[in-house]
Amino acid sequence: MQLQRKHGIFLLGLAVWNFVTWGMFTKNLYAAHTSGEDRPAGYWIAHSALIVVNLLLGGVFAAWGAKVLRRS
Repeated sequence: MQLQRKHGIFLLGLAVWNFVTWGMFTKNLYAAHTSGEDRPAGYWIAHSALIVVNLLLGGVFAAWGAKVLRRS
């Protein structure tokens, strides 16, 4: 299957969505941590791992989308 321009735009949009939503979540998680919110360590570790994984996925989507747009 050949990826078309519309697929590249979709992938870049998905990457932007990932960066914006997980960026806001990161900001909120950091604010909760600095305010002294009482949570078990597993909560902070699990959510931090989710942030890292989803930001990495956003990077993969952005690179893939850019590659598709360059080829089309």
